Amino acid sequence: MPVCIDAGVNSFKMFMAYPGVFYATDGEILRAMQQAAETGAMIMMHAENGIAIDELVARALAEGKTDPVQHGLTRPPELEAEATHRAITLSKVTGSPLYVVHLSAAQALRAVTEARGSGQNVFAETCPQYLYLSLDDLARPDFEGAKYVASPPLRPRCHQQSLWRGLRTNDLSVVSTDHCPFCFKEQKELGRSAFSKIPNGIPGVEHRMDLLHAGVAAGELSLARWVEVASTTPARMFGLYPRKGIIAPSSDADIVIYDQFAVYLMHDQPVQTLAAYGSVIIPAL
Repeated sequence: MPVCIDAGVNSFKMFMAYPGVFYATDGEILRAMQQAAETGAMIMMHAENGIAIDELVARALAEGKTDPVQHGLTRPPELEAEATHRAITLSKVTGSPLYVVHLSAAQALRAVTEARGSGQNVFAETCPQYLYLSLDDLARPDFEGAKYVASPPLRPRCHQQSLWRGLRTNDLSVVSTDHCPFCFKEQKELGRSAFSKIPNGIPGVEHRMDLLHAGVAAGELSLARWVEVASTTPARMFGLYPRKGIIAPSSDADIVIYDQFAVYLMHDQPVQTLAAYGSVIIPAL
């Protein structure tokens, strides 16, 4: 870790999921957090209770439940919340900052909100798929649900409003993608006989900005907040600011001019709605 930090890396991702692959024990997490606390680095945590999830997966397969929707049913939101709370506790013990990646569940968000409310240095992100897709997509017939297998899994729709609210209140600080695409044929199809063999991941980079702007159009986010969660805040948190994340002298000239008129026109919005919108200039991350 010190070598990486000297090279300019200030964050390290760990997994409480995937035993036997990426899984880190509580002791390993504690040691990494102690090092992060001493060096000013930040631990990024995939927070799901992988040990318990593997038991639920094994039980489902033993009962002949092999469809893609079982991916979501065997990774319940309570096990994301438990792992999130445990990571928060370990970060409190060590004094290390914590960044919870791709948070999907209202229960996990409550744990983050409580920690932040108590003054703890805890941050979290969500992803567009959790704002728009749901467990219903995992349940699509004819193995179509395999296209939506990612971890954490898509949740019931009732979680979505909690996530939008978290973005407005800054309990969710960033919207990333966890971009990890697989081809349906020859890759996702590996799991036709067992949902546990479906590669975990979906694409997201290309459509992140448009999907977040749809939230602006729906009144979920302000224009300023849209730019904050997509560009300015991640640049600040990961050591890129002010070279990135701001339009200013000496900063990189990476900008996106977002023509809201054209976007609304594509979505057949009424002319009176279009008149209220112009262009937005966004510092690209």
